[in-house]
Amino acid sequence: MRSLSLCIVLNLAVAVYCVPVSQVTVQDESFAESYLKKFFNLTEESGPTIRRGISPITKKLTEMQRFFGLQITGTLDADTIAMMKKPRCGVPDDNIARFSTFGNNLKWQKNSLTYRIENYTPDMSVAEVDDSMEKALQVWAKVTPLRFTRIYSGTADIMISFGRQSHGDYYPFDGPQGTLAHAFAPSPGIGGDAHFDDDENFTFRSNRGFVLFMVAAHEFGHSLGLSHSDDPGALMYPTYSYRNPDTFVLPRDDVNGIQSLYGPNPDKDPVQPGPQPPTTPDACDSTMVLDAVTTLRGEMLFFKDSFFWRSYPQSRTPQQSLITNFWPNAPVNIDAAYESRKSDKIFLFKGRKVWAFAGYDSVRGYPKTLTSFGLPRSVEKIDAVLYDRDSGKTLFFVGKYYFSYDEARQTMDRGFPKRVDQTFSGMTNKVTAAFQYRGFTYIYSGPYMFEYYLRTGRLYRVLRNSYFLRCTNF
Repeated sequence: MRSLSLCIVLNLAVAVYCVPVSQVTVQDESFAESYLKKFFNLTEESGPTIRRGISPITKKLTEMQRFFGLQITGTLDADTIAMMKKPRCGVPDDNIARFSTFGNNLKWQKNSLTYRIENYTPDMSVAEVDDSMEKALQVWAKVTPLRFTRIYSGTADIMISFGRQSHGDYYPFDGPQGTLAHAFAPSPGIGGDAHFDDDENFTFRSNRGFVLFMVAAHEFGHSLGLSHSDDPGALMYPTYSYRNPDTFVLPRDDVNGIQSLYGPNPDKDPVQPGPQPPTTPDACDSTMVLDAVTTLRGEMLFFKDSFFWRSYPQSRTPQQSLITNFWPNAPVNIDAAYESRKSDKIFLFKGRKVWAFAGYDSVRGYPKTLTSFGLPRSVEKIDAVLYDRDSGKTLFFVGKYYFSYDEARQTMDRGFPKRVDQTFSGMTNKVTAAFQYRGFTYIYSGPYMFEYYLRTGRLYRVLRNSYFLRCTNF
């Protein structure tokens, strides 16, 4: 039995600032039923779950909500239908796990594999396609004993081709903006082969299309025996994500998955092991220290490493995403962030630089240096930024001090910096993040969050910094 991965991906730009539908329609219900049949093995059969009063749809909705980290309601709510409508791959997700494999020992029984590129896409040069495919295979070779050799004729273990519509494998592509590629799990014959839809726009490095390296690296994971993961930071997560090929490091979840099949790389240098595989931050980690917190057009954004969570009024569960999915040119592991209501921009700070975005578009002229705000050259980084809605001032926290910036005049206020504890009583440690919500000011320090009423300076509560992330394990 052949196992196939069909990757269905749409342009992320059209979905960046979507708000979940407020009411589920009849069309949504029909779409959801088709979705559950395709990806979570919903059948028409009646069984024990029906006799216990649990419908098959309720059961599958619960599985789907658990897989994607949604609030488990068993009903087709706004958050669930919004997740169903996101771009994604076509392989089923009914295996609830972090990394997963196809099972039945679907792996190569040898470590030396061959690959052949049968044809090319007109979107890129031959050299760019060759480079993308080689580097995509090396992503997996770096962490396993697997070694890949290119051949130019005959049948390779992994045959790579570009095609449109019906292309000879009984799994036709569907034109632009749909199925991006598919790959077959290890097996004789077509097993391991990877096909790419030539109706899509593949690119070498640009995010204005689909980066072939990222698509190929994901597909080769299937070619080697991996199915999908429910870790949103994993390469094998069902949805396509833009990442910079020059800095990409295979995430920890994918490393664990591929090494469960083939073991680690025996040639890895113990003295210079290279970059550590990144892990996906967990909202339920009580020790987590957030990098930054801000609002944006009614949403709350919580940043950590390469990720951020979005929380909006219509959602009961914050959605985790890669920063580069929304802002491909943005820095990761940022120091601070804030929203300027006056200019309708969000500013991200890292080191001596600041980036500005209007929605998800980069603002021309950025990044700039911190001195563009009038901060002294001696300031090497910002710990946190807070916009005070009442006064129209923006506070920049640096160590035990803070500066005040007048948004209207776009100048720093005189008489600063001041000590943080002069304004925020009891705040003796470094501020790590800050924002305002419903009239209260929240100052983060390490794993804790301090709730102030800024007009009086009164401290009301001390909370865990995951308070607004609504961790379901609490």
